[in-house]
Amino acid sequence: LIDFVGRGDHIEVNTFPDLPFSSYFSGNTVQICPVGALTATPYRFRARPWDLEQVESTCTTCAVGCRMAVQSSTNQLTRYLGIDSDPVNHGWLCDKGRFAFEAVNGVERLSRPLVRRDGELVPASWGQALDAAAKGLRDVRALHGPDGIAVLGGARLANEDAYAWAKLAKSVLGTDSVDAQLGDGLPAEAVLGLPRATIDQACSAGAVLLMGPDLKEELPVLYLRLRAAVVDSGIPLVELVPASGGLSGYAAASLNYRPGEAAAVARALVGAGDPADEVAGVGAQALRQARRVLADAAGDVVVILGRPSVADSGESVAEAAAVLAEGVPGVRFLSALRRGNVHGALDMGLAPGVLPGRVGLDEGREWWSQAWGVIPEERGLDAAGVLTAAAEGRLHALVLLGADPASDFPDAELARHGLAGAGFVVAVDTYLNESSRQADVVLPAAGYAERPGTTTNLEGRVTRMGQKVVPPGVAWPDWMIASELALRVGGDLGFEGIEAIWDEIERYAPSHAGITRRLLTSPLARDGVVAPLSEETATHTVPGTGRPGGGPELLELAPDTGGATQPVPAPIDPMSDPGIDAAESQGISATEVVPEVTSGVAPEQEEGEQEPGPSGAERPPPLRFQGAGSPRGLPKLDGYALRLVSGHTLYDQGVGVQRSPSLAGLPPAPRLRANPYDLDRLGLTTGDSVRVRSGHASFVIEVVAHSGVPRGSAALPFNLEGQSAGELIDASGPVTDVRLETV
Repeated sequence: LIDFVGRGDHIEVNTFPDLPFSSYFSGNTVQICPVGALTATPYRFRARPWDLEQVESTCTTCAVGCRMAVQSSTNQLTRYLGIDSDPVNHGWLCDKGRFAFEAVNGVERLSRPLVRRDGELVPASWGQALDAAAKGLRDVRALHGPDGIAVLGGARLANEDAYAWAKLAKSVLGTDSVDAQLGDGLPAEAVLGLPRATIDQACSAGAVLLMGPDLKEELPVLYLRLRAAVVDSGIPLVELVPASGGLSGYAAASLNYRPGEAAAVARALVGAGDPADEVAGVGAQALRQARRVLADAAGDVVVILGRPSVADSGESVAEAAAVLAEGVPGVRFLSALRRGNVHGALDMGLAPGVLPGRVGLDEGREWWSQAWGVIPEERGLDAAGVLTAAAEGRLHALVLLGADPASDFPDAELARHGLAGAGFVVAVDTYLNESSRQADVVLPAAGYAERPGTTTNLEGRVTRMGQKVVPPGVAWPDWMIASELALRVGGDLGFEGIEAIWDEIERYAPSHAGITRRLLTSPLARDGVVAPLSEETATHTVPGTGRPGGGPELLELAPDTGGATQPVPAPIDPMSDPGIDAAESQGISATEVVPEVTSGVAPEQEEGEQEPGPSGAERPPPLRFQGAGSPRGLPKLDGYALRLVSGHTLYDQGVGVQRSPSLAGLPPAPRLRANPYDLDRLGLTTGDSVRVRSGHASFVIEVVAHSGVPRGSAALPFNLEGQSAGELIDASGPVTDVRLETV
């Protein structure tokens, strides 16, 4: 609680001593202060407002895609400020997104390539490192074929970077074992192939069904938008989750199911007849209430679809999505995958069985064969399959694109065995981490605000990212690393600049046809462009041009800023301006109305531009998700075991938090939550220390009674220091069961 404290000339804005201010959105309090009385510690005394330069960009800390102004002074990022993007963040930023700029400035950033010699990683030149990486990949391909190589990661990359690496992996190296999701997502076909909704559509829906993670922890600004829709607009919310979360107190109905049984509850939810008994731990009364809410919805239903728990395989959630898609008329889905640009990475083909433009491997083979020349013949492995194959000696080279499986893959034991079993590992990253320390070659990459490009949020909204500072040392943009590595492996990606990459994406990727660089820099696209564009005639024209979508009067993409505005000095302190509409304007005239491009139209083709797609090839159909098949059977739950639920917290052991001094001390202490009934049955109370044991590992942890965890389940956060759920999770099975033992 923040209030005025003191009397007379001693009055000040402060918190009550017995009521500390604890919020995931505290930085917004500083930004909206109308007189600048509040200052964020990471910015205080760092620079004067008139010394700052700034550029408009998009936050990639999570997948919401909040628009923000990135400010710097003397090649150091100084602060991020939320921009009032009406379809996305309404000016809000979470504190992780706002203060993670400190990690970009970190002194331990990778600044030059490293090559393993005599068991140690030692500095090397770019030529030496690229030659070593290329030789290792060529040797594996010669001995074991393309299937002996895999690429993991890519959600950190810009769209252009992801496309370049997808082209390198699937065309030059010839492998389809590529996965931007590290075992914590859903099948790419489910993410890309279901009818999609925007954030605005979710916040104005007839009802919202949440079947995903705790949004407050994993997608905080989406949590704010949905909470406002429920509280202020009366949108009914139904939860279909294995444990309660930040929105549970606002839900009209909560269906807390046993892990691994989401599909059974979804069938009961859309099925005929009155449920007479509980289903997967959900009572008949709760099911009836949820049915009434959905039946009484005044409009279409939007499902917030993500991974509720990484402790089970997600198969049941994907099947539940297929059930809802078939059983709920007019339903649309808004993805709740958390990783920054995971949706852009999937769009660009960084997933097994998928090619750029949201098309399947088989359906897009002819189209992309003409564009790239070579396409893998068989579907590859996902992250779990890659690590399993490496652990078993069936996969021999691994490329990590900003990925740290040892810390970030749900099954920590499998990740360690997979990294150890891969004969050759190349890591492309901004920091050394547990996984890259085991690599044979480490290539330093440019980080956020250090290279231009575009990103895609959970709606499929493409927005620009601005370059504001120079990468440390000799770090390169990821697309450039891919291009140079391809030349040494024996291929040529054909890219001389980032503009050429986007032009190729727009020409060949069916979902991005018409999203030209000109359109992305137009006033219509201030808040981004939701792909794919509609085929209807444009109803909006660019102000002053009379042309739909774009025209020659519009500025071309600025090559050094990714199309964002050129860096300009900040004329006023934005802290005293509670409504920032754009970084370059510090507020827009109230009379100027700029329409949003949600499913707009491609601009008219300019003279000299190429027709989209390869000549003579038929455009492949878009992905359609029909279900992932029947989930595997679940093991019988005995009276002594609890089924594990695990999700991420906003603050954890990830690089963005641990390399930001202002955030590093905020991760909570891990505690295991269980239903009071189960604790009482086991003779335990809140605060007791217990040994939690799975088939993989065991450790001692404090236990807490929590009624939001259903009977027969136990909830433990992922990737916290010490007792992390990753040590317990078994990715080979559909669920993970644990036992609690007194100590």
